[in-house]
Amino acid sequence: MQKRILGQGLEVSAIGYGAMGMSSVHYGPAGERSDNIALLRKAVDLGVTFFDTAEVYGPYTNEELLGEALAPVRDQVVIATKFGFDIGYAGHTGHGGLDSRPEQIRRVCEASLKRLRSEVIDLFYQHRVDPAVPIEDVAGTVGDLITEGKVRHFGLSEAGAATIRRAHAVTPVTALQSEYSLWYRQPEVQILPVLDELGIGFVPFSPLGKGFLTGKIDPATEFPGVDIRNSIPRFAPEARAANQALVDLLGSIATRHHASPAQVALAWLLAQRPSIVPIPGTRKPERLVENIGGASLILADGDLADIEQAAAAIDIQGARYPANIEAMSEH
Repeated sequence: MQKRILGQGLEVSAIGYGAMGMSSVHYGPAGERSDNIALLRKAVDLGVTFFDTAEVYGPYTNEELLGEALAPVRDQVVIATKFGFDIGYAGHTGHGGLDSRPEQIRRVCEASLKRLRSEVIDLFYQHRVDPAVPIEDVAGTVGDLITEGKVRHFGLSEAGAATIRRAHAVTPVTALQSEYSLWYRQPEVQILPVLDELGIGFVPFSPLGKGFLTGKIDPATEFPGVDIRNSIPRFAPEARAANQALVDLLGSIATRHHASPAQVALAWLLAQRPSIVPIPGTRKPERLVENIGGASLILADGDLADIEQAAAAIDIQGARYPANIEAMSEH
């Protein structure tokens, strides 16, 4: 697979792998551990070198899963994980809120290293900005961990432009991870210009719109009761019906290239910046192969112009998150 460079010279595969769904019921049952390990190793065999996890996924079990699956090839892959939530430690139960205090960052780092079976965390993101802790203190703490050799790179997730600037002034930011796709383009307004200016890479999560852009979801699709999409306004049946025009657009471009809508959605993201590395997730081997194929699909200027023109005429319906979750993100 082709490689791309995020900030600070960090080289990764053009498409990464978001592992959250392997240890979370947000998108249905998590699946068998042995199957998940086999899929992660298959991803490596297919050229994926960039894997994304977090202590909160599970919690904890997702890091343990990646640690076991990637131990044989640890020196060949880049593992990103995250801190920033109070989910409990040393037998204590956390309240589930945000916590980016320096002592908590260090606590998470040590625990994540053990679960990942690693001597260093390649990319350590603040999962969500904690308004109770100055971002300078967060960046300084991660900078100290980098100096100590426990972390290689510093990242932010769902941070706003001002926060990115303040953090980068203390410890260079390698990557910002935020939602970005053809049906959520808010980062284009303020975030992407700042990343371009500062030389920071961008890692879009939910690059396939939580599955909607694959064309496999329609207004009649039912999700398991615990699936987060049941609470997302954008996935209400009437919103899905209205947003189907975007999937139809991807399908028309896909037909031209003998590709799938998912591959077109990923290829579109890759065409936006050379420093963009999407991290789709899946528990199905055939979808893994399909997603990786998006890196080989080159959209012509005419394709991109057609997508832009048609997308501009589509008014996406529904918020991307419930209000309580959206409130944790900066814009």
